[in-house]
Amino acid sequence: MSAETYRDAWGIPHLRADTPHELARAQGRVTARDRAWQLEVERHRAQGTSASFLGPEALSWDRLARRARLADTARRCFTALERKDPGTAAWVRAYTDGVNEGLTEPGHPNPAPEFARTGLAPGRWDPWTPLGVWLATHILFAGFPAKLWREHISTHLGPEAVALFAADGPGTAGSNGWLVSGERTTTGHALIAGDPHRFIEDPGVYQQVHLSCPEFDVVGLAVPGVPGVAHFGHTGTVAWAITNAMADYQDLYRERLRRTGAGVEALGPDGIWHRAARHTERIDVAGEDTVEVEIIETDRGPVIAGGPEGLDDGTPAALSLRYPPRVTADLGFGALLPLLRARRVADVDRALDAWAEPVNVVQAADTEGGLLHRVAGRVPVRPAANGLRPVPAWEPGHEWTGWHTPPRAGLTDGVAVMANQRGPATPLGVEFAPPHRADRITALLAGKEHWSAADMPAIHTDTHLGAAAPLLTHLAALPSEAALASAAALTPEAALTPEAALASEAALASEAAPGPKAAPDPEAAPTPEAAPDPETAPTPEAAPTPEATPTAAPPEAPPTPLTPLTPLTPLTPEAAALRDRILAWDRRMDADSTDAAAYAAVRAAVVRRLAAHPVLAPASVPPAYPEVLLPWLALVPRLGHALEHLLRAEDLYGIDRAAAVRAALEEVAASPPSGTWGDTHRLAPWRALPDTATAPGDEPGLSGDHDCVLCTSPVPGLTDRAARGPAARYVWDLADRANSRWVVPHGASGLPGSPHHHDQQPLWLGGELAPVVTDFDRLTKESDD
Repeated sequence: MSAETYRDAWGIPHLRADTPHELARAQGRVTARDRAWQLEVERHRAQGTSASFLGPEALSWDRLARRARLADTARRCFTALERKDPGTAAWVRAYTDGVNEGLTEPGHPNPAPEFARTGLAPGRWDPWTPLGVWLATHILFAGFPAKLWREHISTHLGPEAVALFAADGPGTAGSNGWLVSGERTTTGHALIAGDPHRFIEDPGVYQQVHLSCPEFDVVGLAVPGVPGVAHFGHTGTVAWAITNAMADYQDLYRERLRRTGAGVEALGPDGIWHRAARHTERIDVAGEDTVEVEIIETDRGPVIAGGPEGLDDGTPAALSLRYPPRVTADLGFGALLPLLRARRVADVDRALDAWAEPVNVVQAADTEGGLLHRVAGRVPVRPAANGLRPVPAWEPGHEWTGWHTPPRAGLTDGVAVMANQRGPATPLGVEFAPPHRADRITALLAGKEHWSAADMPAIHTDTHLGAAAPLLTHLAALPSEAALASAAALTPEAALTPEAALASEAALASEAAPGPKAAPDPEAAPTPEAAPDPETAPTPEAAPTPEATPTAAPPEAPPTPLTPLTPLTPLTPEAAALRDRILAWDRRMDADSTDAAAYAAVRAAVVRRLAAHPVLAPASVPPAYPEVLLPWLALVPRLGHALEHLLRAEDLYGIDRAAAVRAALEEVAASPPSGTWGDTHRLAPWRALPDTATAPGDEPGLSGDHDCVLCTSPVPGLTDRAARGPAARYVWDLADRANSRWVVPHGASGLPGSPHHHDQQPLWLGGELAPVVTDFDRLTKESDD
């Protein structure tokens, strides 16, 4: 046997070979058969040549890839890998050999229609190409452009604005992951579950795969174009999974550049002008003229924006990017083979000592009761200012002086939950996701003593929106006719004050609030939730239903109601009815919910009104940075994701938020949404070539929202469509790997027309998981290679 390819009922490849190298070759070959077009796109993105067939829309990315020296860095890293770890380098080379065989083998002609549409033929992979794919996939993962946003908003509103718009308020989608120790499971062995949140691409960013040879037998989620299983894997005796640590490990430097007869020089922190490396490259653009790009690299790193003449609009600026692999020539590929060979948590732990980027929080468990919760990756030691915004390259004190020791953490009450919130990686980052997802998962897990693998999908798909509280509080504070009538009965001095109207609203809410519900057996159904104090909450929350979640979570403590600033005139009947309906809503962003649609419509209208306010509107015009960086500088998405903080803040630069909420409510009441949340909250997958046969309205409607455990991210104020969401879901069972489960948004095949192109989507939409099959006797043999 050289290598054998099997398939399960979902078309997932199961590969068996005599050696790890033959197995890597088989993995490359089957990936080329299943994902040829995806591999071609990723190869071009790593090289900065995607505009040659995708056109001018891809030019900005290609410029960044060239100027950041992604391909050159990947080459350097592979050269260093060959020198330091020749066994892993040969294993990577075997994978690329397999890719090239799969792309060209006559017995398996590639039917991907995208090649015909573009007139493109599959290109050859070099041994360093997988490293380039990995780097291109993650170069923006640490979010260095957020430093440009902080500088931009500080320029308009002052440095205190940074905290208002920080990710601890709006959050950035990341991942959910939770580890449940054996003491909290029905089997006495650990469970690991979660879902990585990324842009939903078609084909997907994760490839389900089973890799088996005499040295190891692993199932997991691979990155197409990269050998092995890096992020999520189960070897039968140990399993691991990751979430984004939200660490800050890339720096931007403002450079002072000047041209000389010999080239370009950069002013260093020693006060001396130093020669910068410089050359030019040409980028082919389909349908347009070739574009010439100047590549400059200083002692800090490659210049990714601006240059000696400044930005495109003449603004004097040049920004260099310093990122670890460019400094160390190490992408952490030395960890990949040891991960596959791991048998115990200690093996995973040692393997992760070689991890470089992206920086992750890792959770692992083994069949002997071993547990691991640690950060893995390389974060430089440097001054705190480097983490906040671009720093001046010509001033001393901004150098990298070493590497942080990755932090470790334990479990609390037998569980560990990570959802990109502040946790073990806190010393390594600046901004983190808000705590809603992590708190909700923790609360759900606390509601039941023992868990099984079959219980986990109910947590994956929980739709409770904790971030709704501030807007609901503002809505509750708007005066209704009943509240005004109640206030009018008070003394003349108090009758027409905002405080009186608010007190009357609270009293009316108290009279209308239902009492707690009786609960069935707590092991079988949710426990009741008591109605919150009407003085501190806009509406009581109904207890979750058994269909929605396996146990009740305690309600989040709502903020203190804000004093309304609007004139004491009643809402229109339509607005009052809409407000009452939203306040009675259960805070679940379910696809079939009309109340969730109404809430989202009001939220979007509030965001748009805040963005149009004269105080904030000037920030909508970003500096002339490259187009690929502008999403991080867009005002409306920042407002939408920061709305919770902006509505809770004691003051927002004098903006009358109550008036904005009231106007938004009246606007939506005059033209309310006609359907459910899922009618507008639809999947918006990224495809390198747009699918002309699929209209946006044809994509499936989704449950969830940005801060739900079911994190399907709209951009409030801009679109309800979700480009981001769970790129996979998994449950790793350490009692019996055969009880593990997984699913991806589309399917195992990247070929349109294949029965396995989108066959997992109904499972993904319904919160179901496919079984993990590892018994080759239960699989269908496809080929011997």
